[in-house]
Amino acid sequence: MEAARAGGVTIIVRSIDAIEGGLQPARVPQLSVLASDVYRPDQWRDFFMTVGGGAAALTGLVFVAMSLNLEVITRDATHRYRAIGTLAGFAAVFVTCALVTMGGQDHVAVGIEWAVVAGFGAVFYVAGYVRAVRMGGSALWLRRYRLIGGTALYLTEVLGAAVLTVGRVEGLYAAAVAMVALVAFLISGAWLLIVGASGPRVDVAEGRGSDQAPDR
Repeated sequence: MEAARAGGVTIIVRSIDAIEGGLQPARVPQLSVLASDVYRPDQWRDFFMTVGGGAAALTGLVFVAMSLNLEVITRDATHRYRAIGTLAGFAAVFVTCALVTMGGQDHVAVGIEWAVVAGFGAVFYVAGYVRAVRMGGSALWLRRYRLIGGTALYLTEVLGAAVLTVGRVEGLYAAAVAMVALVAFLISGAWLLIVGASGPRVDVAEGRGSDQAPDR
């Protein structure tokens, strides 16, 4: 037969027969390859190692800075919950990077882990702000735009991770960019914590600095 003499023709004939029979064997491996390309650990390992290591180092630096002004931070609700939110944020970044670098995981497992950890970080952040307001923390260092900005970054991580679980690589990049932006945001929060704790003492009950004269 002519098909037997030409190997390339034989392959084509067999593919046509398979399609006519409803098997379509050539499409299944193509889909599996596309799904496996969503998250490639070898391409993202350096990113997560860099971000996770930086978050761990910054956590230690924040602990040192807090120890120098521990009395002021624990007395003022704003400083106290900002410290908790900052440490929880750095810890969330480190835990996320540690979990997703474990072997044998696909994009679904990575997305779920990322979304859960970022969700916990968002809860700590928002709850800390609310408690600081209710407990009469220093209004000088409470800013609503920081609450909105930090919450938006956490939600972007959660949504990006959720999109990743359905096989969309855009979600992976969105969550990664939000994580890097969150680290920068937490660094600015740590700076505000150090500056606020080193400034004039704030009377939590009356909401004014100790260098202000009492009302007549």
